[in-house]
Amino acid sequence: MDAETRAIANANAKLSNPLRGIPHDRLMADVEIFAQEKGLTHLLPELQKGALVAQDSTCHGRLDIFSDEEKRVLTEEVTHKWRQTPMLYYVGVTLLTMVVMSSLAAAVQGMDEAVINGAQIIYPKQFGIGSSSQRDSWLVGLINSAPYLCCSTISCWMTHPLNHYLGRKKTIFITCMISFLTCIWSGLTNTWWHLFIARFFLGFGIGPKSATVPVYTAECSPAPIRGALVMMWQMWTAFGIALGDLIDLTFYFIPDTPGVTGLNWRLMLASAGIPGLIVCMQVLFAPESPRWLISKGRYEDAFNELCRLRFSRVQAARDLYYIHVLLEAESEMIKGRNLVVEMFTIPRNRNAALASWIVMFGQQFCGVNVIAYYSSTIFVDSGFTQVAALASSVGFGALNWVFAPAVFTIDTFGRRNLLLFTFPCMAICLLITGFSFWSTSETGRIAGVSVGIYLYAICYSPGEGPVPFTYSAEAFPLYIRDIGMSFATATLWFWNFVLSITWPSLILAFKPQGAFAWYAAWSCIIWVLILLFVRETKGKTLEELDQVFAVPLRAHAAYGLRQVPYGFKKFVLFQNPVPEQLYEFESEVSSTGGEEEARREVKDDLGKANV
Repeated sequence: MDAETRAIANANAKLSNPLRGIPHDRLMADVEIFAQEKGLTHLLPELQKGALVAQDSTCHGRLDIFSDEEKRVLTEEVTHKWRQTPMLYYVGVTLLTMVVMSSLAAAVQGMDEAVINGAQIIYPKQFGIGSSSQRDSWLVGLINSAPYLCCSTISCWMTHPLNHYLGRKKTIFITCMISFLTCIWSGLTNTWWHLFIARFFLGFGIGPKSATVPVYTAECSPAPIRGALVMMWQMWTAFGIALGDLIDLTFYFIPDTPGVTGLNWRLMLASAGIPGLIVCMQVLFAPESPRWLISKGRYEDAFNELCRLRFSRVQAARDLYYIHVLLEAESEMIKGRNLVVEMFTIPRNRNAALASWIVMFGQQFCGVNVIAYYSSTIFVDSGFTQVAALASSVGFGALNWVFAPAVFTIDTFGRRNLLLFTFPCMAICLLITGFSFWSTSETGRIAGVSVGIYLYAICYSPGEGPVPFTYSAEAFPLYIRDIGMSFATATLWFWNFVLSITWPSLILAFKPQGAFAWYAAWSCIIWVLILLFVRETKGKTLEELDQVFAVPLRAHAAYGLRQVPYGFKKFVLFQNPVPEQLYEFESEVSSTGGEEEARREVKDDLGKANV
């Protein structure tokens, strides 16, 4: 491992647990100084117990200073990890579910994206852009893609200042209020350019919210269930898409009233704002992120909020002190460093960024949002009536949601393996969908398009659906993770914009057969990029990830190519070839695993044979 990578590994090791290795007497002294400096001397006994648990999560079973009740709570935190406080589940319900009266910011996101799907089969004719000309197809694409243009160019880059100055709660409130107001605004427009402006401003609600809600959830959640709660963002976004499709079908039958033309599509667009309003009302009663409060020096408020989110004061004190020392360590790590430059100049960081951008790009250019945004039009073109097309879109949204949970598959099969398996399947499904338009039988064409789209949803949801955000969140070193995620999120929204603006013109120029084949081809290209440049992160510690991403690009690409004959022997010929071990971590014996050629390549770049 070279000097730069070793420095990053040391930084990650320190950030993974800044309290590791501190002697007991020094730790207690540090806690006492902390309590005096922050005016928390009345909490000193809880803080000292909390610091001990933060340093060693099992110490409560060996030390007599913990009461029986504290020992029970700390033990059940691991053995019964889903037994949490009502307030924590209120946070979860507010932000991660939307059933009847509860609303979820992710569902708001999905509805914001989906309701245009049904509305676009109605409003273009009213605005005089319903013809099949290139001009009209570009205008329809521009209207549909307007929020994502805003996300990629402006609003995503506002996430950090909004969170820094306003906090998580206020940022969520403001963005959901923007979603509510702009959705209502969209339903009141009477020209295509007015609708474009309204939907462009909707991007100010979508962009910062997509980055803030998962962070807020993570900062409020206990460690044992943090990953599962954060991963639910993708699942409930899929639910919002399904709900948006269902609302489109429901409002389609509403007739115009005197003085109001296109009441149905107006209600479709406006309805997406209602969940945002519900979130605005609920988030007022939710706690603020303790991490943000501590970063602002509001330690007493942070402790009070943690007490609302945890069962015992010892748990709250533990998390308070641990967050404090972690923030101190982060500040020390980034002091005087240009994080943006280091993301590109240090090979370990650059490799992580490349892999993250590939999976983010792949989430768009696998073609999923072509179907999410245009499925109603696609079904109409295949021979469905408008009502049947809307109903079929609901089926796509429902399958996308049902197969979205990946809590088990993503840690069982691995991120890279899921992608390598599902991308060829998605390419085949896209070809089935597109080539079905050649059928001279209307029944056969409808059946082929439906089967292709529905099978595509089943393949996409457990793979490229949840992997990109999970992968990006763990690939970057801790000290540049915020910057890396900002770039990754902007990458996603930029290509989302490109895809949504170009589809109407693409399908007009290439016909459905060529348009779907285009994204099938891109799915194959992305599969190759994943094979060569995306490394597996499943089950790796922070220190191990540093070594994984320190492997030179050409060494990993060569390893990926060697996996092709291995996969052919294993999955086609049903043989049992010995898998190659590219990574050999420092805790392992350096003489095992891998091929000598790969070792020589890594040795040339890293200065040692151990990869």
